[in-house]
Amino acid sequence: MVMDSIHPLVAEYIGTALLVIFGNGVVANVVLAKTKGNSSGWIVITAGWALGVFIGVFAAQAYSGAHLNPAVTLAMAQAGKFAWSQVAGYMLAQMFGGVTGGALVFAFYHQHFRATADQNAKLACFCTAPNIRNIPQAFFCEVIGTFLLVLPVFLMTDAKITLPSASGPGHEVLIGLGTLGALPVALLVFAIGLSLGGTTGYAINPARDLGPRLAHALLPVPGKRDSDWAYAWVPVVAPLVGGALAAWVHSLLLGISGT
Repeated sequence: MVMDSIHPLVAEYIGTALLVIFGNGVVANVVLAKTKGNSSGWIVITAGWALGVFIGVFAAQAYSGAHLNPAVTLAMAQAGKFAWSQVAGYMLAQMFGGVTGGALVFAFYHQHFRATADQNAKLACFCTAPNIRNIPQAFFCEVIGTFLLVLPVFLMTDAKITLPSASGPGHEVLIGLGTLGALPVALLVFAIGLSLGGTTGYAINPARDLGPRLAHALLPVPGKRDSDWAYAWVPVVAPLVGGALAAWVHSLLLGISGT
């Protein structure tokens, strides 16, 4: 029997893992010692993250809609574009994908972690932190960054879910980042990183931050510091708030337009 489809949760897991491998991988290539890309700068990091999003979305879009982000999943459910019964499963798959991606980046760059003395640089290969440690400001930045990820996704796509009807099966469109298309989403993330990423590192995705942060805490990273759990709640809660706010604003705009 030939498999012609992948379970949506498997697709979310694989897509998120790919996103983190390429995204955190480019951070490791830039900030760790003795890499070919050492000190190549912010443009390389933002480009690498954009390409990581492109790859993750392109791989998952046909099977799960390519949410790859709990904030996107929650916003889609709030907007009535995704079943609430599937939210927990998607979020767990995304989180496990984040852990896997973080672990694989560590395995790939293991020798360079050993050669690096800067503990903060090592942590940056897994998760984000604000450059100026002002928690309320960082929270605000993550809310706005995620808002500017999710709202354009709603505005740039006209895809809608058609639920099965009593008279026969309906056609269901998978809603997510993939609905917009892999390249537009990648360009959107690239723009967010270039324009708004300088304050907190633009997590804008709880799974992209918490999953690898858990990997950092659990793995034997040579000479590592603590995993900064005092800050860890910000890139989890703030993106969820930003995504929910985007869903509310989109609904408000539809109400104003009479759609």
